[in-house]
Amino acid sequence: MLLLLIIIIPLASSALSLLIKKKNLKALGIIATLGSFSELLITFIIGMYVVEYGVYSFTSYLSVDSLGLILMAILAISNFSASWYSGSYLKAEMEKEIIGFTRMRQYFILLHLFIFAMFFAIITTNPIIMWISIEATTLSTAFLISFYNKPASMEAAWKYLIINSVGLLLGFFGTLLFLYPAMASGNYELANWQTLMSCASSFDPFIAKIAFIFILIGYGTKVGLVPMHTWLPDAHSKAPAPISALFSGVLLNVAFLAVLRFKSVIDISIGKYFSQELFIFFGVLSIVIAAFIIFIQKNYKRLLAYHSIEHMGIITLGFGFGGIASFAALLHLIYHSLAKSALFLLAGNIILKYSSTKIEKVSGMIKTLPVTSVLFFIGFLALAGIPPFGIFITEFTILSTGFYINPVIVIIVLLSLVLVVAGIIKHVSEMIFGEPAEGLPVGEAGINTVFPIVIIVAILIFISFFIPAEMQSLLRSATLNY
Repeated sequence: MLLLLIIIIPLASSALSLLIKKKNLKALGIIATLGSFSELLITFIIGMYVVEYGVYSFTSYLSVDSLGLILMAILAISNFSASWYSGSYLKAEMEKEIIGFTRMRQYFILLHLFIFAMFFAIITTNPIIMWISIEATTLSTAFLISFYNKPASMEAAWKYLIINSVGLLLGFFGTLLFLYPAMASGNYELANWQTLMSCASSFDPFIAKIAFIFILIGYGTKVGLVPMHTWLPDAHSKAPAPISALFSGVLLNVAFLAVLRFKSVIDISIGKYFSQELFIFFGVLSIVIAAFIIFIQKNYKRLLAYHSIEHMGIITLGFGFGGIASFAALLHLIYHSLAKSALFLLAGNIILKYSSTKIEKVSGMIKTLPVTSVLFFIGFLALAGIPPFGIFITEFTILSTGFYINPVIVIIVLLSLVLVVAGIIKHVSEMIFGEPAEGLPVGEAGINTVFPIVIIVAILIFISFFIPAEMQSLLRSATLNY
């Protein structure tokens, strides 16, 4: 019943937002905050059940296991912070006459539909419904990317829509190839992850390989793996800051979940070697390409977007190495999601103050945005893998595991990560230090543009030093098949 409720709440929130006719900005913010808090509470209750019993199900088509719960928790936390933040952020933009009330209402309607689609993709056990849900995230967010009606935003939205739709079409073809044995025999119960895995050993090896390549390229487009990544920097940089936070912090992971589900099937069918080789190739390629672009980047929202490509590459590489590296990769996914959600929300504060996303236009943040500056610095230190933050441990574990598999790959990745750290120090120091422009007011936009981010950063710091036993149990269970 709770799984049904967690997809009803965002739909109801979207409908209620549609009914707000007057310029009641507060009502839109309250609906979003209460709705997201309810989803967070439900996720916590489901989480206690999954920790105890391993799985929580409502009918054979709605179910959550350990891996699904981790994704649900990331979504619930990021959504709560982004929804809480959105009200004050958009109100500030309305005061600056960047948007009007109609645009703000449209934002919240589409935000709730976006959250609905992601929750549905996580909890469904049917590959076709998962594909439909992930495709729905594309449709619900295309208008949010073009939110400001600028030529660059419109171009980014069309690029996002076309590239992701083509990519997901390839993913759908791969899904049908996996389901073909079921369709041929008339056994439609195969359209379920558990039964698909139980029949995987009877799949034709050649067809299974072709199907997984389509899956990896198709869903890998949504994940942002190179070379299917070209939509991501534009979309993440042009969308409103809270949507960018959900893109990088959550949506990429939801698409990656689909890849992992199919990976567990093909590993049973033909062994792990084939999928691991593909994961290592795309992981290394994504890390190297992103590292060079990060170093020369001139736009801080695009900088964060390329960091998403880099870190999804690291996560993919970890699952490619397998074993303890898979455990580290999933933990890395959690750290990255929290850090990236916080950093994109902080980018929203910088935009409100400096009215620009160009690095050269931002300086002296420590004087004009003292709280944002500290959090921004902490977030980038975490993202760069600087000790004692958790990403240092996960990267070290992944690379030390990989050293026994292919030391050349590890050396290439290490050099790329050094370049990333150099780029971060270069860009962030330019923004935080120095002298701000004359006449720039000092202070944050409001407590609601800071406190939701403080919560995320506090969680990130806490789990960097201490991972609760329940969380460790979930991570071990979630990576058992990888």
